[in-house]
Amino acid sequence: MRSGSRLRSWCSALPPAAGGAVMATGILSIALELTGRTRLSLAALVVAGGLWLVLAGDFAVRLIGDRGRFRAEADTPAALTAVAATTLLGARLSQLGRQREAAALLALAALLWPGLLDSVVRHWRRRMPGAAFLVCVATQGLAVLAAALAAAGNVHWLALAALAWFCLGLLLYGLALPRFDFHEVVSGAGDHWVAGGALSITALAGARLTALPLWTGPAHTALRAATLTALGISLAWYAVLLAAELRSPRPRYDVRRWSTVFPLGMTATACLTAAPATGVPWLRPLGEVLLWIAVAAWVLTLLAFALSRSRPGRGAA
Repeated sequence: MRSGSRLRSWCSALPPAAGGAVMATGILSIALELTGRTRLSLAALVVAGGLWLVLAGDFAVRLIGDRGRFRAEADTPAALTAVAATTLLGARLSQLGRQREAAALLALAALLWPGLLDSVVRHWRRRMPGAAFLVCVATQGLAVLAAALAAAGNVHWLALAALAWFCLGLLLYGLALPRFDFHEVVSGAGDHWVAGGALSITALAGARLTALPLWTGPAHTALRAATLTALGISLAWYAVLLAAELRSPRPRYDVRRWSTVFPLGMTATACLTAAPATGVPWLRPLGEVLLWIAVAAWVLTLLAFALSRSRPGRGAA
């Protein structure tokens, strides 16, 4: 009874940023499948799915039973992890051939997205952490999942929706960038990596769109160029952020560290997906190297979380 009460207490204390753990695990599941590690990929999917169910239940409880807290948390960029995590879980299910379930998750994410996006943008500040880029990540997540479903079912209108979300995501990145506090690069708690991860998921969405047979001629050329440009800038961000981490180590666990693992995994996935879509084969071996870096970061973050829980009062949720 006491353990059940402790679990409920822990769940109720989870911040919206905990959705980053689902995003990090979900994207690793996708990348592992792309490299043929099916068993590891399915294991990651089970973990991501379980975490998503816990967070979805908590989301519903707050929406129904604690509207004041729900509205306060919906104003923060981290609330958009609910959308992003749902789309990535859907993308993995689509990869498995579970198109109906993936479509249901797309519908759920698309239903949540406009209200949360509006609430977050209306409460933007002048200087913000890397979580500000979640406006782009959530939107591009919709583009990724819509493009996957369009490819699976040859659905023209879904491809157009994916393209619209892709373009809007680019715009939102441009709007978030001037508000990003660049001091976060050397002092951020983990979500500063989303500055690069947002461009990685943009490249992933672009690669998925580029691979669709719907786009030919100039449209295909433009999508390919946009994909490679976003991926190139995201790799530059990766180098800068990694150098900053080495210069100013931040070893203490924080729930926002899952928002470091997510961009690492997303950059690997973008490289793996863009290689065949854009005809740049060397991106695949690069993606495989980056994938194992992301897996190592996931394991280290999980260990740091476990250690923080073993020291009451010393770790984040």
